[in-house]
Amino acid sequence: MTATLMASAAALDAADPLAPLRDRFVPGEGDFVAYLDGNSLGRPLIATRENLARFVDNVWAPRLIRGWDEGWMDSPLTLGDTLGRITLGAAAGQTVVADSTTVMLYKLCRAALTARPGRSEIVIDTENFPTDRYVLEGIAAECNARLVWIEPDPLAGVTADQVAAVTGPETALVVLSHIAFKSGYLADAPAITEIVHRCGALVLWDLCHSAGVLPIELDAWDVDLAVGCTYKYLNGGPGAPAFGYVAGRLQGELRQPIQGWMGHAEPFTMGPGYAPAAGMRRFISGTPPVVGMLAMRDMLELIEEAGLEAVRAKSVALTRYVIDLADELLTPFGVEVASPREDDRRGGHVMLSHPDFHELVPQLWERGVIPDFRPPQGMRVGLSPLSTSFTEVAQGLGLVADLLGRR
Repeated sequence: MTATLMASAAALDAADPLAPLRDRFVPGEGDFVAYLDGNSLGRPLIATRENLARFVDNVWAPRLIRGWDEGWMDSPLTLGDTLGRITLGAAAGQTVVADSTTVMLYKLCRAALTARPGRSEIVIDTENFPTDRYVLEGIAAECNARLVWIEPDPLAGVTADQVAAVTGPETALVVLSHIAFKSGYLADAPAITEIVHRCGALVLWDLCHSAGVLPIELDAWDVDLAVGCTYKYLNGGPGAPAFGYVAGRLQGELRQPIQGWMGHAEPFTMGPGYAPAAGMRRFISGTPPVVGMLAMRDMLELIEEAGLEAVRAKSVALTRYVIDLADELLTPFGVEVASPREDDRRGGHVMLSHPDFHELVPQLWERGVIPDFRPPQGMRVGLSPLSTSFTEVAQGLGLVADLLGRR
């Protein structure tokens, strides 16, 4: 790493208006050099460390089961409204925090398919995240439905024209990722949603890689359904619960398939049959993960303080910096940029491709630089704008260049 490279990175950090917010995160220790996997698991906030202890001492221990009557029971809905307002462009009463992404995806997709009787096709793409593909394979088998596969260019992602070409009167549901988990391609959600609606089908957007890193306008885009995780850019911690969004106009129409007591209209009557609650409560199945929601509250406060437009601007700058450094430092060793180069078509991470990355990524981890590997030969550089510095990026990619040079 040259002094010039590090000086330029330091200058970018000095000009970054969000740089002071990095001090809100628990610092890395030991051999930590650069965390470049914030799109897989966000770093913890100092406030979260303090609030978890405060919850145990001041809420759980003294209030015990009384806590359910003092806010815990409604926490999936109240936190859902907060998440919807700050990050999803969703009015109150349309977002719930519960389950894992896989379970929430199943519930909403299964409900959507049932709500379109007489239609038997589900559209998904071959580049979508494995869970999405696996869940829909299972639903298709359950319901005697047919999967219609879009095969996008891995760098370009699913386009509106491709969706238009495969949707029609048999289409019940289209399931796509807003940001592709490998390439980082940002889909045109408003245009695709409109195309799906023209044929009378429903659309579900997977927001796992976009919630918290760029502005989303689910209500304005007329989106039907959405799911997402909260441990990436929402920094909810490992195993943090997922969220689900159901547009208000559809809530009375959809009946979710996992009919747990918490989604009952009168859960404490414990009666003989199931009657779904009104509104988003009907999409809750089991006991709310109260402790798992605490860290997310802290990060939502920080995102609101920073402003999503500023977060997106920093994200674009970071990913552009990765591409520029890759062109300068890594392409001489055969590395290719496997993500869109257009800023408005790229999410919060960059995929770099090289046949040696499968062996190289573990070596980077040993040296305190932490990206992740995605088969067959991709190294994904994930950049969480509020906790990642330009200096980290320079140090991390500088080490990649050093290791490739030694090989």
